[in-house]
Amino acid sequence: MKHLIAPSVLSADFANLQNDIQMINRSEADWFHVDIMDGVFVPNISFGFPVLKAIQKYAAKPLDVHLMIVNPDRYLSEFKNAGAGNITVHIEACDHLHRTINAIKELGCKAGVALNPHTPVTLLEDILEDIDLVCLMSVNPGFGGQKFIENTYKKIRTLRTMAYGRNDSLLIEIDGGVSTNNAMKLIQAGANVLVAGNAVFSAQDPFLEIFELKNLNPGLMGS
Repeated sequence: MKHLIAPSVLSADFANLQNDIQMINRSEADWFHVDIMDGVFVPNISFGFPVLKAIQKYAAKPLDVHLMIVNPDRYLSEFKNAGAGNITVHIEACDHLHRTINAIKELGCKAGVALNPHTPVTLLEDILEDIDLVCLMSVNPGFGGQKFIENTYKKIRTLRTMAYGRNDSLLIEIDGGVSTNNAMKLIQAGANVLVAGNAVFSAQDPFLEIFELKNLNPGLMGS
């Protein structure tokens, strides 16, 4: 399948959020990536339900909601009601991951699991068939604009090998430090969803940046 692009609205201009949402609507982006941070699981606070509902009001594409919060089970139905199409929880924040994944699916959402840079993908061995998406953090979660962690490529290849024959449709999403400089290499390693925040919204032409990320040809050797 063609890889997906999910611009991260955490990097958008919040004084002109509606304009940035409409730009993404017009672009070749596939999803809106929305980071929810609680100041406990990660050292930052981002959006609450009112902002998510405001994004949903204008967004013409699915909302890919990434919960960087403790006890995410308490809020799953609220995130669904606020417009989430995908709900991704952190393996490090869930005591009963299988139950959480089932709860997300029962809401009618795609169920994702996120892993911090230090967390091995082998911890997904016993739940791999049950999930739709794995979000590999390629920076430490909590802040935008960080340097990409090179070990991510190895984790992608390991995960794609694990999924072969067991969950061939698994979406492997990369979140953090993604740009046109490394996007091709990520796709060639086995990733098929790229979250791009700073790379898109700090670009001179964000619309063109999304176009270039979307139209990379993984059949060609990249940088």
